[in-house]
Amino acid sequence: MSGTKRPFAAAVQFALVILLLISLIMMGQQMSMKIYQAGMILLVLATFSQIAFGNIPPTANFAQSMRLYAIYIGITVALFVISILLAPFLVQLGR
Repeated sequence: MSGTKRPFAAAVQFALVILLLISLIMMGQQMSMKIYQAGMILLVLATFSQIAFGNIPPTANFAQSMRLYAIYIGITVALFVISILLAPFLVQLGR
C-alpha cells in the first residue's frame, strides 16, 4: 500500500458493496431460514445505504458524508411515508 488513507465515503461505498455480496450469499444458501431472513434484512439496509452513499462524492469526509447521508435517508423516508399516506386516497379516486 502507498500509505494514503482512503476517504471515508469511498471506504463506506466499498464496505457496502461487500455487504451486498454477503447478503446475496446468505440468501442463496439453502441450509437455514434464519440466515436467509438475516440476508434479506441486510440486503434491504445495505441497498438503501448504497443508494444514499452512491450520491455522496467519494472524496467526502466523515462529517460531510453523515450530513448528506441524513439528508438522503430523510428524503427516502419522507417519500415512503407520503406514498403510504396517499395510497388510500388514490385508490378512492380510482373507484
